[in-house]
Amino acid sequence: MRKNQISIPLLLLLISLIACTSLEENTIHQEIEKQTDEIFERLVVIRRAFHEYPELAGNEKRTSKIISNYLLNLGLEVKTGVAGNGVIGILKGNKKGKNIGWRADMDAIPSNHPDEVSYKSKINGVQHGCGHDVHMAIGLGIAEVLSKNKESLNGTVYFIFQPEEETFVGAKKMISDNVFSQLNIDEIYSLHVTALPMGQIMVKPDEIYAYQKQIQITFNNDVTKDDAKTLYKSIRNQVFRKKDQVDIWDFPKVFDSINTLTNPNTIFNDYLFLEENFVMEQDSDQLRIKSFLYETNKSDIPKILPNIGQIINNSELNDHFISTSYIQENPTVLNHKGLTAKAINSINKIYGLGTVSKSYGQLPYFNDDFFHFQQKIPGVYFLLGGSNSDKGFVAMNHAPNFRVDEECIKIAVQTFSSLIFERINKK
Repeated sequence: MRKNQISIPLLLLLISLIACTSLEENTIHQEIEKQTDEIFERLVVIRRAFHEYPELAGNEKRTSKIISNYLLNLGLEVKTGVAGNGVIGILKGNKKGKNIGWRADMDAIPSNHPDEVSYKSKINGVQHGCGHDVHMAIGLGIAEVLSKNKESLNGTVYFIFQPEEETFVGAKKMISDNVFSQLNIDEIYSLHVTALPMGQIMVKPDEIYAYQKQIQITFNNDVTKDDAKTLYKSIRNQVFRKKDQVDIWDFPKVFDSINTLTNPNTIFNDYLFLEENFVMEQDSDQLRIKSFLYETNKSDIPKILPNIGQIINNSELNDHFISTSYIQENPTVLNHKGLTAKAINSINKIYGLGTVSKSYGQLPYFNDDFFHFQQKIPGVYFLLGGSNSDKGFVAMNHAPNFRVDEECIKIAVQTFSSLIFERINKK
């Protein structure tokens, strides 16, 4: 009897504490949503400023200065000149705790594609045609929102603005920099805007992209270009692997309502193919074919070159064949399984089930050097939708008239500010 009398008050106290904690969590995320709304127009302005003055990999000096000044005005400690033009903003919370990183890439691409907006690039031959201007605006927005709530943060957030992503050297340079190596980051996050519906957030554990390799097939100079082209076509047809007869080269299908990555039966989850386009080089001694291939299964990669070699050995050009080799190969973005599951659960708990969609496939044609961070730090890389068919916006990266619905900036800042807040305060 006495035991029950004691347990009931304790139980009521426990229920009260849980209710208070839940109320406090809801309040902070409502505040994050409100703060995001308040700064949204300013973020659009700065995104458009980045868009007007894009800078190629290794030349992000103006961009770097804008970012560092913005972070300094928020009261953050700022490190500049990291791995060239990189910037790191350091937001220290009220108490010591976990160290979390958020990475945004900075560089633009060489491009003369149509860009029919009022804030189009003022730099001839250079455009933000991949969305890094959006990424920087999102990173600055998250920094501003979390800086307004630093008294409630139990740890430190590092905002990493990385140069030279398009050339796949920036991330590697940053993690090798002495400044970065002293940060001791526990978890790291990033995103990429793409042609998903506006505001859709998608992620999966393990590989986000297919493994991309550049292959070179070398013959002696007795081979004609026409014969080499014919053999290449034969190789493509024989090594090509896909789930069904839908044309996997029609890349926009990766985002349509039938074949989309969120469909468990997507065709983009088990494939190997060589690109149709290739480069042919010929000199006095050799003829070389260079092309890119894409494979979803890492374990099958060692089989590819021997299989291609066997096809050539069985062809009429066997006597002229010298070698096959990979002349460029990068790792692929590889999301940490446990951390991905926790991130999905956190976001869906805060903003509702289905806020984050699960991807069942791997994107061909693209990759990101964020994998270098993930090789050192458990990390998660998200895809963010920027397309809006009602407005005629298609956020197809590196494509003509790449257009992003800027409302996705608001959704990303709100969502990932909340995620970082939850992760940094998670005991």
